[in-house]
Amino acid sequence: MFFDEMPVAPADAILGLTAAFKADPRATKANLGVGVFMDETGRTPILDVVKRAERMLLDEETSKTYLPIAGLPEFGEAVRRFVLGDAFCDDGAHGLATAQSLGGTGALQLGAQLLRRFRPGATVWLPTPTWGNHRAIFSGAGLAVRDYPYYATDLRRVDPEALAEALATIPAGDVVLLHACCHNPTGADLDAAIWARVAATAAQAGWLPFFDFAYQGFGDGAEADRAGLLSVLRAVPEALVASSFSKNMGLYSERVGALTLVAGSAAAAEAGLSQLRRVVREIASNAQRHGGSIALKVLADPVLRADWLRELEAMRTRIVSSRAALVDGLRARVPDHDFSYLLRQKGMFSYCGLNDAQVAWLREQKAVYMVKGGRINVAGLLPGQLPYVCDSIAAALAQ
Repeated sequence: MFFDEMPVAPADAILGLTAAFKADPRATKANLGVGVFMDETGRTPILDVVKRAERMLLDEETSKTYLPIAGLPEFGEAVRRFVLGDAFCDDGAHGLATAQSLGGTGALQLGAQLLRRFRPGATVWLPTPTWGNHRAIFSGAGLAVRDYPYYATDLRRVDPEALAEALATIPAGDVVLLHACCHNPTGADLDAAIWARVAATAAQAGWLPFFDFAYQGFGDGAEADRAGLLSVLRAVPEALVASSFSKNMGLYSERVGALTLVAGSAAAAEAGLSQLRRVVREIASNAQRHGGSIALKVLADPVLRADWLRELEAMRTRIVSSRAALVDGLRARVPDHDFSYLLRQKGMFSYCGLNDAQVAWLREQKAVYMVKGGRINVAGLLPGQLPYVCDSIAAALAQ
């Protein structure tokens, strides 16, 4: 029998952890694994601007007919201007085209399928470590996948020399996956000087940059977070940029993302978009309406956009405050340990410095759940849980 021969697949490393957390009967517990923003009460809220946009759509929409395959053209234009900025979009140096996708994961999948069709011999290079689904997406598309050094555990940061040396050896025609900001899982981002070296290397070596830009606004701010991306795009003729509104608009379940092609000319961008339409048609037939319409309404309406950016900044500020509170709490409990590296990390995630054995001990003994490697979701740190989490981590470090 066909299905009888199938083995049971292992649980997802992150979503499976959440299921285990929910099933844990202990009254005192903390889930630092799942990658969603939470407010001080533990809710993942619907943004006020999203609710307002939905009410406006309810009054305005007159049909639920199919969208164009790659989404509304105005959606693509609005996304590009948010992701890349007006100056880059208007300078005319590149051709640009955007296809709507099922979240940031769908954007990566669209890019992987495009590469499979038109650059099947290319190797996709991933940073070590990286988001666990990256490897599955690209290898699942039939592409060869290799790793380049990114985070140095002993240094608690990016090793710029190892990174630069590795990127310089990647052959022309291959693809390099880069986190534009808020690196997942480490929170360790590149500074301006390292981005400049990456840009120069990309231009000289001739590999294709593929940016995962899932957390715009959660690092240093919506505009500042695109600085490294733009430094590379200004140096190279072509790139791919996968973006998402799951985090910065809180549209997790609406699955709203986009893949933007940065090409050498408008004609090349249009050709690329025509091929993306073929990919979307095969995978999903056409773009979904509701989540994309919400994002477009927020991006296009000046009042909603301004209010959204304020809400986004409030989310970013909460993450920064939670990170600082964690460091203060750990320093008070383990004064001989240096936790300053946590303050240099950005975005929702941090490598907290625990090894896998300590992570397992925390889950088993303290009901504190985090991903292997010691990745924690800083946005999941609740004020009421913080003392317990700090006590638990201090106990794990003493093991």
